[in-house]
Amino acid sequence: MLELRRSNERGHANHGWLDTYHSFSFADYYDPQHMGFGTLRVLNDDRIGAGKGFGTHGHKDMEIVTYVLEGELAHKDSMGNGSAIRPGDVQRMSAGSGVMHSEFNHLPDRTTHLLQIWIEPNVRGIAPGYEEKRFAAEEKRGRLRLIASADGEDGSVHLHQDVKLYAGLFDGDESASLTVPAGHKVYVHVARGEISVNGKSLAAGDALKAVDEKEIALAHGSGAEVLVFDLS
Repeated sequence: MLELRRSNERGHANHGWLDTYHSFSFADYYDPQHMGFGTLRVLNDDRIGAGKGFGTHGHKDMEIVTYVLEGELAHKDSMGNGSAIRPGDVQRMSAGSGVMHSEFNHLPDRTTHLLQIWIEPNVRGIAPGYEEKRFAAEEKRGRLRLIASADGEDGSVHLHQDVKLYAGLFDGDESASLTVPAGHKVYVHVARGEISVNGKSLAAGDALKAVDEKEIALAHGSGAEVLVFDLS
């Protein structure tokens, strides 16, 4: 079964400094039909204005993945981590028993565009943790590159949940497919561009939920950057 959700069907809020779209219920956006998908709880498509950001705030018992599309995001947390993540970087923060952090776009003249992803963990109350890795565009070109997984497979960041997250870049004749294990769900999010997924045409911000599908096939991309979640 395939369920297509278009970009304009998502929740949306524009706070001036933050223009954000919510794939699932978040903050003031509530939709009982879209509370998450499997253990994928949040996928926010954020554009943060120059010199703006999220002040220090807390999280607990959540796996948080940040994927930057444009610009950069400065991160500081109560574990002592501080860095700026840019396109190609994948940041994973395990909130565990509790962590405080801030996120800012310190660029004076550019908007930062990012995806913030929350995944429900399979263990609670652990010590918080942080990880950051870079995946060059060449690693994602015309294929699905594993960027996050439960065991850190193939150099991916480590998640405390049985989830595999892939990223891919597709243009023209480039294509890729993913064999779906029995009983798994798959969530496909198009970050930008256009692409065909299992014969359905998707554009930036569109998503596809797949249940009881044996394969996910991506083809006919045009400037496409895609995230694929394999959810047990």
